[in-house]
Amino acid sequence: MAHIDPTAWVAPSAVVSGDVTIGAGSRVLHGAVLNGDSGPVEIGSDVLVMENAVLRGRADHPLRIGDAVLVGPHAHLNGTTVEDEAFLATGVSTFAGARVGTRCELRINSVLHVNSVLPPGTVVPIGWIAAGDPAELFSPDRHDELWAVQEGLDFPRTMYGVPRGTSMREIMRRQSERYAPPNDRL
Repeated sequence: MAHIDPTAWVAPSAVVSGDVTIGAGSRVLHGAVLNGDSGPVEIGSDVLVMENAVLRGRADHPLRIGDAVLVGPHAHLNGTTVEDEAFLATGVSTFAGARVGTRCELRINSVLHVNSVLPPGTVVPIGWIAAGDPAELFSPDRHDELWAVQEGLDFPRTMYGVPRGTSMREIMRRQSERYAPPNDRL
């Protein structure tokens, strides 16, 4: 069900699966995974998705990337909206319901938490975490302050559809069902 613009290029070792749209002039490099099996993945024009990046759409949070965006190697984008001209460096992680504003820069190994919004032009330093709406920036050593914001963002419900405190046994049972081969899904 993928729609790839004729001027786009997808490396032979990249995986494009499900409801994926790739815009004009975009490039998907070796080892990247664009997974639209559970929800749409929409890539704008002149986007570069580098090696081994994982981009995943979700039914309740499609992944949408605007135009002229760089997604660095080993980045993980899950149910996020990325506006135009953003730079997401190596190892960046963004989660469901998050929004990266126009011309934002997420530097190496930074994180944008669930349901968090980066205003246009924001820079997230190397290894820092952004959380909230609008997002506050936290260095890794500020865990208690981060948790005060992060707890209300409800990661377990947003990512797994369960309340905080649900056992890993239950979460993983649900995930196993969700990621079963299409013919085996209940």
